[in-house]
Amino acid sequence: MTEIDLTRDHKVLNDDLAARRYFAKFDRITRLLTSVAAEMESEGSLSRPDTTILSGYVGAISATFRALSVKYLIAGRMEGLLARHLTIDLHESGFPIYQELVRMANDAAQAARHLEGMASAEGLKDEMIRQIVGDRSIPTKLQYALSQRLYFELLAAGGMFWPQMHPVAQWLADLPGGRRRYLLHWAVYDSQLNVPVVYLLELEDSGRRALPLDQGRWAEVQAHLLAQSVGGLKPVTIARGVDVDFSDLHPKRLRRVHLGPMYSSAFTLQTGPIREVLDEAKSPSGDDWALAWTLEEVESGGVEVDKGWFSSTEREVFTLDPFSGRGADTGATRVQRSLILPQRPFQVLAEKDPEGFRDMRKFVVGREGRVVVYG
Repeated sequence: MTEIDLTRDHKVLNDDLAARRYFAKFDRITRLLTSVAAEMESEGSLSRPDTTILSGYVGAISATFRALSVKYLIAGRMEGLLARHLTIDLHESGFPIYQELVRMANDAAQAARHLEGMASAEGLKDEMIRQIVGDRSIPTKLQYALSQRLYFELLAAGGMFWPQMHPVAQWLADLPGGRRRYLLHWAVYDSQLNVPVVYLLELEDSGRRALPLDQGRWAEVQAHLLAQSVGGLKPVTIARGVDVDFSDLHPKRLRRVHLGPMYSSAFTLQTGPIREVLDEAKSPSGDDWALAWTLEEVESGGVEVDKGWFSSTEREVFTLDPFSGRGADTGATRVQRSLILPQRPFQVLAEKDPEGFRDMRKFVVGREGRVVVYG
């Protein structure tokens, strides 16, 4: 079997100005995602807890981009082993490759040690001034040292989006019969897709002890969920896995949110209508982008009871999409695809009206940063 060379889709941003434009673009996009989540809450697609959780993950993504922007701020001007550039996935992603986050997680584990051996930010700035005034030269190495100091300070402060964001259980309600209802949420940076993916799972717990307090069971559930957090698995497969492997957990609704890919004619390769839209829009660098947001959802429509000799087990009956006829293909009750984009690309998209985009919801960003929903 021939292995797929994923590096063919990688692009190194070896131009400092291009890298800064890239980070500035994502800074704007991540700030807008919170507004998009708020719009989805107002229309009923998301609940208040959903919005709060998603906003937290978006904030973590923003912090990650901020740290990477500092890490690579001066690195492109260095020589030898210190010369480094950000690598992104230019095809159907637009985000940094998975290995960038792995390296950052490794750096974070040793951030305190690095900071102990570094000069303070104030001391580095003083040295830079003395070199500029005394030697009349650009203090490139000191600038690099300062950027790395700031990078490790951000890592030490935490709040980043890591390759795995472990499951968290949020209590929702106590139910009759001693059951409890929880909202579990976790996230991963998909190593194949190179995009952040967030999971929200509502379930009922009929165990003797509350799930988060049952340390052995909770650790097993966390490991199970992370192992199943693979883009190639259908939502119904993940939900059934929980239902089958944990007799006292009853998944009622699972949602998976893909926060990407990001398309930009300046940084990514795309095909079909989205390429034509971005090319014809001829937007300024800050508006040359579109971000896909996909919400997959599978719900339980009822319960079947498997009766044995000495006990009975509940099994959820998950409902697949009854309208499009594609429920078996998607493994979901419903799939909502959205596109977030600035006004100029949206105008071109509306004029061309390509068939594949007609059913997508469009969140259009106006000049003042206000988000308007179409479709």
